[in-house]
Amino acid sequence: MLRFLSAQSSFNLWVIFLAENLLVTVLALLLGWLVLKLNHKPVKTASRNEILICILTNVINTAITYAGFWLWQHGYILFSYALSWRILSDFVALFMLMDLAMFLFHYAIHRSVLYKAIHKFHHHYADPIPIDLFVLHPLETVGFGSLWLMILLLFSFNFYAVFIYLVANVFFGIMGHLGIEPIPAGVRKMIPFKYLGTSSFHHQHHLNINYNFGFYTNIWDKLFGTYKGLGE
Repeated sequence: MLRFLSAQSSFNLWVIFLAENLLVTVLALLLGWLVLKLNHKPVKTASRNEILICILTNVINTAITYAGFWLWQHGYILFSYALSWRILSDFVALFMLMDLAMFLFHYAIHRSVLYKAIHKFHHHYADPIPIDLFVLHPLETVGFGSLWLMILLLFSFNFYAVFIYLVANVFFGIMGHLGIEPIPAGVRKMIPFKYLGTSSFHHQHHLNINYNFGFYTNIWDKLFGTYKGLGE
């Protein structure tokens, strides 16, 4: 796949990466729709503004994808390709490292003038729907994308671990913007769910912007005193 992409022109790469991002978005929204349907919850219709911002987010993510590919082509981003146990260890390392980095970035935005200037746009929706995962201020999309590229520049990961992480990233993003909690309360008390950022965990953040800044886990919120569970 990488050899095929390396043989493409810049224009073809932009088209391919845009198609890839749009496909991921469609699949993610279908997953959200399916979960809501299985839980017998109404699926709210996205507004025209949400759809337009979602498209803009995809365009920006395409630029970030292209930048990442260029950095890999020129040797700034390095991957290993061995099918070994490193896939699992690298995935866990990337999962936790990105979770911490995004927690700190997210917390910093909320505690600065950037909240009103940028992030408040996303918090317009107290009860999010799946498409709201992609409804971000353009500068925030660039910020998260730059953070992702920075991690890849600083550390070398297994290529397959990166792929698995990207799938997990979209999955957690959609689950956090369902507006419902599909996981039973009893299951959420069990390991590993008690440490993960479930739908209700992120929904609490939309209801109260002073808590639950994590993305994939609630570990950092518990450590830094910003965790808020249901009913608290």
